[in-house]
Amino acid sequence: MAALSQPQQTTYDAIVIGAGIQGSFAAYHLAQRHRDTLLLEQFILPHSRGSSHGQSRITRSAYPRVPYARMMPDSFRLWQRLEAEAGTSLYRRTGLVVLGPAGDPELEGCRHSLGADKVLDASVLAQRFPGLQLHAGEVAMWDGTGGVLFADRALRAVQHVFRRHGGTRRDGEKVLRVEPGAVLTVTTTAGVYRAPRLIIAAGAWTGALMAPLGLRLPLQPLRIDVCYWREKEPGSPSTGRASPCFMALGLSRAPHGVYGLPALEYPGLVKVCYHHGSPTDPEERDRAPPGAPCPNIALLSSFISSYLPTLEPQPAVVETCLYTNTPDEDFILDRHPKFSNIIIGAGFSGHGFKLAPVVGKLLCELSLGEEPSHSTAPFAITRFPGVLRAAL
Repeated sequence: MAALSQPQQTTYDAIVIGAGIQGSFAAYHLAQRHRDTLLLEQFILPHSRGSSHGQSRITRSAYPRVPYARMMPDSFRLWQRLEAEAGTSLYRRTGLVVLGPAGDPELEGCRHSLGADKVLDASVLAQRFPGLQLHAGEVAMWDGTGGVLFADRALRAVQHVFRRHGGTRRDGEKVLRVEPGAVLTVTTTAGVYRAPRLIIAAGAWTGALMAPLGLRLPLQPLRIDVCYWREKEPGSPSTGRASPCFMALGLSRAPHGVYGLPALEYPGLVKVCYHHGSPTDPEERDRAPPGAPCPNIALLSSFISSYLPTLEPQPAVVETCLYTNTPDEDFILDRHPKFSNIIIGAGFSGHGFKLAPVVGKLLCELSLGEEPSHSTAPFAITRFPGVLRAAL
């Protein structure tokens, strides 16, 4: 009888912890490279506890930071490959308007990534996006590649193709312990697994997994208000399903930026969110005290009144999501400083979904000891001093 109570023990070529979009793409690339791969997820799938749920995310070529701008063409190509493999559409091109104060450094970075001919004057903008009002001293740019990724569908698709290539996905298994070594041991609530390589892409839970391995990553989970807004005149051509996506950068009233897109989740509404939130424990995210002030929603209401006057100034629906931010809002894509067969993908800071195909490829390449197809120098753990403590 004792033998029956023992947890199962299985060996794989690779283990990935975290079946959000980043971990799922890492597992997908490993499986396509004929590595027997286990993808572990602590919650029963599908779930809305992390950062990868919901029906929509923006994708774009416009990026103020050069490393991401260089990765985006590869990302578009890999999304298209997944569409072909899964036999489903994962992206709708709507175009993207980028707006903000003339001369703003982030805006100038986007202009550089798009090209000077993408600047829109006020009359052209009014024709293409009549619901958006610019103000004196502000400019707009047009990214014709911008659009909406079908997030839930994309997550299902990448996991489906992963399993079709022989991958194993186990959900409802929380990782209890990671024991490093030439062959690592991962103990979950349901089993014990071994592999020579491990990728950790556990979102807001990454810090807790890394701490016993002597790594104190500067990751801050944030609770984000995801807001949907109703048109004052339903069905008007100025907003809604056919509208472009937009980003507002460099505004003094919204220092972290505001973004918006057609709401696939709630037809007839428009999704407009502030690119920032309040610090949270991922286990307590949904337990905000009743009656607590919502400064970010107040900020958005002011933005709506000033820039999108065809929308009602109060949100019709408010949901929550998690960001996991680094201090510089750049990703962490690196090996553990002491245990080189543990690869970490973390700190996607609210802008990682669109880049997940490339992130997954880089994590796969790092785990196989290959030269990464894009430089991972900007994403090194060593940019944060003092993160490595006495391990084990």
